[in-house]
Amino acid sequence: MKLPNIKIIGTGGTIAGVADSKVKTVGYKSGQVSILDLLSEIPEASNVANITAEQFCQIGSEHMTEAIWLDLAKHINELLKSNEIDGIVITHGTDTLEETAYFLNLTIKSSKPVVLVGAMRPATALSADGPLNLFDAILVAAEPMSHCKGVLICFGNTIISAREGTKTSTHQTNTFQGRGFGCIGTIVSGIVRYNYNTTKKHTVESVFSIDDVDVLPTVEIAYQFAGSKECMVRAVAELGVDAVVIAGFGGGNFNKNLSEYVKSLSGKPVIVRSTRVASGAVVRNGDINDDEYGTIAGDDLSPQKARILVMLALLKTKDLGEIQNFFYEY
Repeated sequence: MKLPNIKIIGTGGTIAGVADSKVKTVGYKSGQVSILDLLSEIPEASNVANITAEQFCQIGSEHMTEAIWLDLAKHINELLKSNEIDGIVITHGTDTLEETAYFLNLTIKSSKPVVLVGAMRPATALSADGPLNLFDAILVAAEPMSHCKGVLICFGNTIISAREGTKTSTHQTNTFQGRGFGCIGTIVSGIVRYNYNTTKKHTVESVFSIDDVDVLPTVEIAYQFAGSKECMVRAVAELGVDAVVIAGFGGGNFNKNLSEYVKSLSGKPVIVRSTRVASGAVVRNGDINDDEYGTIAGDDLSPQKARILVMLALLKTKDLGEIQNFFYEY
């Protein structure tokens, strides 16, 4: 049987991390091991796919930037145009893995599998989780059923939609979970199993294109807490940002200190109401009247993913109604 051709793209992260002790799982150096050396730990992968690899960058993912996102998405789109590549796996640090995955989910223009994978323990640790996670990700990318499912996250024997996947623990190896909806599939003893598909638009269905984009709109996140003032939102608004995502209380609420200032902005910059709560939707015209305040309801996207969506939405339109519809569709 002809094996699929899978490209592995290394970006660094804990999966490529090195510590000075086998029992050390904090205080290590991220992004030290090359992608070729990581692959040498899983020779069994050659039975699953014909593998080629490249080192795209070598960073801890806390240093990920919008510029790297743009370069990575453009590079992947070019790679996937080739009939010689059937799928892509990206090794990535866990801190911003979910954000990179969602950005790619909205900007990759192919139905071929794109799978992000990382690890919670450095490559030098006892029971390092990176090798099996990487092997599973290759299995998922090589699996024909993975086509047309959007960008995926593979972690701890689970497969999670890029839209829903989020890091939930600072140290546990099953840290990635589907925000409110669970995993869409699992890998059990080398067998890929899918349970359901996302109904949200992605990849080839997405209207967002970054082909001619060199700089993304500027979007900041402001966190609400007991007694918080309007100064954070005011400060970034006066700096001329394009949008602010408010990580609000409960269903996307903010306190009276902020409410009058937000109303005075009249949607300039665009204000998106998200929530600091771990799951659940921010409903339009719920406790806060979005029509009156000129705000966007962030639906069930986390603040960091709402930021990505409004960033891309602003490349298409400044109409608040159209931006709101994007939050329903994506």
